[in-house]
Amino acid sequence: MPRHPITAIPDQLSWIPGSQALGEVSLFQGEETVHVKILSDRRPEGGGMAQIVRFSPPPGMLIRIVANARSDEHIYILAGGHGDKSGRQRLFPGEYLLHPQGLAHGAFLAIETTVFQVYSGEPDELLDYQVLPISG
Repeated sequence: MPRHPITAIPDQLSWIPGSQALGEVSLFQGEETVHVKILSDRRPEGGGMAQIVRFSPPPGMLIRIVANARSDEHIYILAGGHGDKSGRQRLFPGEYLLHPQGLAHGAFLAIETTVFQVYSGEPDELLDYQVLPISG
């Protein structure tokens, strides 16, 4: 099978509403809270996928995500960052996370956050996605 480079120019790609993949769970009062730009998807050939994901929690709210890694998940924070349930930021732009296959993990996002995300195979199994008030 011939191999060719895959090229994507993120600024020329449209944001895909998260509800297309996650369903209504990613909506808050009818508004999208997550958008995705798929850069590559080689899962049909036995590979992984790469994407840019933007989380947009409404003011005074945070997004709580709980997932199980079905393959190694690499995350590089481009903007914003992860926090705790009080909204205090814990991870910042330029930081990297690896969720190895099989790891149950979660995140709290209280500010708009954009990440570069790579899966070595299938994306995470989403166990819970909620938009909650920030607890002081």
